[in-house]
Amino acid sequence: MPPPGGFEAIRYKRNLPLRGPGGVAILAGVTAISAFGFYRLGQGNLEQRELQREKVWSRLHLVPLLVAEGDRDAYRRDQAALAREKEIMKDVKDWEAGKSVYNNSRYRSRSAIAVI
Repeated sequence: MPPPGGFEAIRYKRNLPLRGPGGVAILAGVTAISAFGFYRLGQGNLEQRELQREKVWSRLHLVPLLVAEGDRDAYRRDQAALAREKEIMKDVKDWEAGKSVYNNSRYRSRSAIAVI
């Protein structure tokens, strides 16, 4: 026989927990995160462009200093080479130290002479 008060009710409904946010909430979250990411990307691009511009201008302003330093170094090297030539060729009669070995008046830089 059944117990007094009857049998317990049979649970036939599905008792599933909530499975997280809905589709609209997920879409809104992804959109917000993507918008923030694109904003940061744009800010980074602006900063990189400014850094590149700064680098170009700094190089532009340094070029005259580097050229002058190279000219001073070339002058010191020429003077040292002339002194060495005078020392080496001091016993040779009719030798003019520093005179071009080419018989024309066209200007040639030291680097062009070394290549020829």
